[in-house]
Amino acid sequence: MISNVSRRKVLKGLGAVPFVAHAWWRGMAERSGASTLFVGTQTKGSSKGIYAYRWDAAKGEIELMGLAAEVENPTFLALSPNAKFLYAANEVSSFQGQKGGGVSSFVVDAKAGKLTAINAVSAKGAGTCHVTLDQTGQAVFCANYDGGSATSFHVKPDGGLTEAVSFLQYSGHGPNAERQEAPHAHRVTVTPDNKYVLVNDLGLDCIHIYNLDAATAKLTPHDPAEWKSEPGAGPRALRFHPNGRWAYCVEEMASAVTVLRWDAQAGTLTTVQTVSLIPEGYHGEHNASEIVLDRAGRFAYAADRFDDVLVSFRVDPTTGRLTKLGSSKYGGKTPRHIALDPTEQWMLVANQGSDNISVVKRGAKTGLLAETGKEFPIVKPQCLVFV
Repeated sequence: MISNVSRRKVLKGLGAVPFVAHAWWRGMAERSGASTLFVGTQTKGSSKGIYAYRWDAAKGEIELMGLAAEVENPTFLALSPNAKFLYAANEVSSFQGQKGGGVSSFVVDAKAGKLTAINAVSAKGAGTCHVTLDQTGQAVFCANYDGGSATSFHVKPDGGLTEAVSFLQYSGHGPNAERQEAPHAHRVTVTPDNKYVLVNDLGLDCIHIYNLDAATAKLTPHDPAEWKSEPGAGPRALRFHPNGRWAYCVEEMASAVTVLRWDAQAGTLTTVQTVSLIPEGYHGEHNASEIVLDRAGRFAYAADRFDDVLVSFRVDPTTGRLTKLGSSKYGGKTPRHIALDPTEQWMLVANQGSDNISVVKRGAKTGLLAETGKEFPIVKPQCLVFV
């Protein structure tokens, strides 16, 4: 049994090490056999905000605990490294009387499945679709899709947020007149060394690169300032490999994943490989949404909407390149977000189109996903976060 004093020392020592604190908390949850799932939603119809579920890894089932927090359109959630606080992106055009979206902060009570509001601040740009934290939990960042901008905030001692520290407004357009008529920031990612922040811009076909001062949450332009995708690809999501040397960019409009080599010293991304998510013979509408990797970095999984598939990949341990293992139908429509459970025996899928969460069995040794999963109803699920 680890004492409270020892635990604080361990966490303090791990604070600057990428991914380790998150892995420690996941390990604690796995060993205890208890886990809570928070689900962000679009607040349409009967949905009121963020919902809490009790997760049963033995059965692969979720049980509704109740409404964790009533909040407007919390379409993306982010948990602090110490699991004490949760932040929600409020994807709206006006928030608390101000133009633009917002970011809300909460104290987490995982056992009760409750979130207690701390404060909420303006994101300065409309359509706030993503929120994340740096590795230390001192800084929060959001992407504003409709506004074509990104914002940073400093975290107060109580977990609340200051007003915006850095506000980054983009301009221009991409080659697709309908989808890329303006910038559309979609994802903010902090690099594993906590020195840089990367902003995926679907509208401008690029990933903006910034220097990060974690102590203040201030962002300054890096040189080079960006990585460029293929024209019309639409970079949406980004996920680093556990080794910190590779990153995987989901391109929404191309329905593809591009493997990127990350040079932490130079602060640069280099294209290694691009693989399609579109099933062979499929010619209908498609839009890629999300990617996750297992903790060992052996397998990756990406979701594609409208053809409604999960694609499994093996990760080459030397190069980071992807080899497709297969595409799975999983029992839902329009997968907005995906997450592995703490045991990594299950994949959970938030299905916006079919108003449910699918739970799909995963083969830890093979990396393969089952063809269909269990389904649990919820109105317009958007994001899945385990505590």
